[in-house]
Formats: sequence, structure tokens, C-alpha cells
Amino acid sequence: MEILLISSVFLVLMVLGVPIGTALGVAGVVTIYQFDLGIEMLGVNFSSGIASFPLLAIPFFVLAGVILDRAGLAATIARFFELLVGKSTGGLAMVAVMTCIFWGSLSGSGPATTAAVGMILLAPMIKHGYDKSFAGATIANASDLSIILPPSIAFIIYGNITSVSVSALFVAGIIPGLITGAGTVLVAYLVSRRRGYRGLAQRGSGAEIWQAFRKSVWALLAPVVILGGIYSGIFTPTEAAVVAVFYSLFVAVFIYRSIHWRDMIDMLVDAAVTSSVIMFIVVFAGIFTWTASVIGVIDRAAELIVSIAPNAIVMIILIDLLLLALGMVLDAISISYLLMPILIPVLKAFGIDPVWYGVIFISALAVGQATPPVGVNLFTAANLINSDVDSVAREAIPYVLMDVVVLIILSLLPILSLYLPIKAGLYSP
Repeated sequence: MEILLISSVFLVLMVLGVPIGTALGVAGVVTIYQFDLGIEMLGVNFSSGIASFPLLAIPFFVLAGVILDRAGLAATIARFFELLVGKSTGGLAMVAVMTCIFWGSLSGSGPATTAAVGMILLAPMIKHGYDKSFAGATIANASDLSIILPPSIAFIIYGNITSVSVSALFVAGIIPGLITGAGTVLVAYLVSRRRGYRGLAQRGSGAEIWQAFRKSVWALLAPVVILGGIYSGIFTPTEAAVVAVFYSLFVAVFIYRSIHWRDMIDMLVDAAVTSSVIMFIVVFAGIFTWTASVIGVIDRAAELIVSIAPNAIVMIILIDLLLLALGMVLDAISISYLLMPILIPVLKAFGIDPVWYGVIFISALAVGQATPPVGVNLFTAANLINSDVDSVAREAIPYVLMDVVVLIILSLLPILSLYLPIKAGLYSP
């Protein structure tokens, strides 16, 4: 009866269009109250849901991304890549992908990357003859890499739920992220070659490329500083987030001189709003998860998965399909809190490495950011080009197919995810 109530309340609220975070929290609270599961536990769950040292990294990484965005670093990165490959077939499309890769490694957020890069490159792409829906789809799908490449907010959430080292997860996402990025570049090139899309009128001269590199080098060094400190063990991911904020301020104020201290209030407000939305979902999803655990949903679901799947590979494929489906209607954080508590005992039962599976899990969720009807990257891109989501989604199909192929490869080859964290001494299976 409890399971029926929590499921019904959640689904009804979703159908009514209630935000996912609110729907999860209300479903949990109603079930707790109706069956007297301990309403006094709400306060404890609320505080424990966010009183986590790893989660403290989220607002700092968000703030660092806001500072770098305001400083105009995305534009300097884009300009460097334009001069480098802009004349090639599909040059501007590849520039968009490469800019998203670097900007995603600074922001950790798909929609933020889509917005930042889109505002810079969509207009030039359309001006040079690219179909606007294709341009939007390219940036929306390349921005998926933001939650695969470190510092990924999704990895922080996964690590917090599973008690897996966030440092190991960050480093584990590098090779899969680069493989996905290379696949995205390939798709952009092939589609552009078939349609005759090109880039700038001419490639930049050696002097121009060098000047652009000098101007963008501080932005390009940001992920090196963050990951280098984590990789070498100098600081934790949470400490790295704080370092990222100070690095961003130093670059923005003293190197580029593009922001002033009086801009800090606006940037703090932007970061606080974004962080509060994330933490709101974290807290309410935590209440839902706790309630589901108390009434036995998690144990029963885990037992069902174990009984259905004959081996680990089949289980991973089945869950991948489920994640791809859920990604069409739910956000990555909510899915993490809904499924990972169920999957933790399943992973143990099949002997699956949690770091390897973390990369598979987040890679599958990344695909959902660019698939309708609730692909947040698609909506962001569609708004930027004043187009409907359906047309952008159609152009995204080749990218989504490529993402699925990479997901299958990652699901079959754990070495791609585990090599770097093991080599760095951050993880021992």
C-alpha cells in the first residue's frame, strides 16, 4: 500500500507539471505522514541531505563557472579554435564542439555550457550557412560532455550517494569524455561535409593563432590547475572547487580585467540561484529515497533486477536502456537519487566496480540532456535560436546515436574508465 501511494503521488504530480524536485519531496512527505513513518525525521533528512563535504564543491564550482563566464573566457577559447580550424570543412561546427569540451571542463553544467557557447558561436555558424537547428543541436550535444568531464556536478552527486571517491570519478571521466568528444567532432565533420558547411574565409596566420593562444591560455590552464591538484593529491575535489574560485577571480580581475569587484554581488547571486536549485533537488530527492528505503521499495527493486539479469553485462545493458528512457523525462540529479540507492546492492551482487559503473551511469544520463521531451540542453539551444525543440532534436539524432555507441563501448571495456584513476593512485579496485 505504501509503495502504491508514493508512486501514485509522484506520478500524478509529474503529470500535473509539478517540478521534479517538488514532486519527489511531496510524494515522500505524504507517504511518511500517511503511514506514520516518523514525520520528525524530515528535519534530520533535510539537514543530512546537504550537510556533506563533497557536496560543498557544487556551489564553488558553480561560482567559478559564473566568474569565468562573466570574464568572457568562453569567447577567447572560441576565437583560438576558430583561427586554428575555422577554415576546414565543418570548421565552425568543430570549433563549437571543442569550445564546449573546454568550457564544460570549467562549468560542470550542460545548460550553462550550451548557453555560454551558444551565445558566442550560434550567430557566426548561422551567418556562414549552417542550418540553425543543426548548429543548436551541435552545441547542445557537445555540452553533454560537461557532466562527463571533470569537474562534473553529476559525479559529485554520484560520489555522495555511493560513497565513492569523487577524485577517482573525476579522473575516470577524462578518457571517456575525450572519446565522446572525438566522436562528436567526427559527426559534426561528416554532416558538414555532406551538406557543404565550411567555416571562416581563411585560416588564421601563425601570428594570429599564437596571439589568440596567449590570450586564451589562462582559460585553457584552468582545468589543468584543477585536475592537476586532484591528480597529484594536493587537494580534494571540494578544495579544488575553492581553488577554482580564487583562480577564476585572479584571471578575471588581474589578467583579463574584464570584471570589477562591484560585479561580485551579481555573480554571487547567479551562483546562489543555480546552486539552490541543485540543492533543492538533492534535499527533496533524499527525502524520497529515505522513504522508499523505509517502505522496502529499494530492496524489492534490487532483488527484481538481480533475478531478471542473468549476468553483469545484461544487467548493465538493461539499466542503460532504462537510463536512456528516464533521461528523456527527468534530470540527471533526480535520476541519480531515484536509481542509485537501488543499484548499489545490485552492483555488489554482480561484483561490478562502482567507479567504472559511475562513468557508465553518468554517460547514459548525459545523453538524456539532449533528447526530448525534457532535454535541458535542447531547450536552451532552441531558445537561443528562437526555434522549436523538435527541429533541434531531429538534427541531434546522429549525435545521440554516436553517444549510444560510445556508451556501449564504455559498458564493455572497463579499462577505459579505470586506467587513469588506478595509474594516478587515486583508486584501487
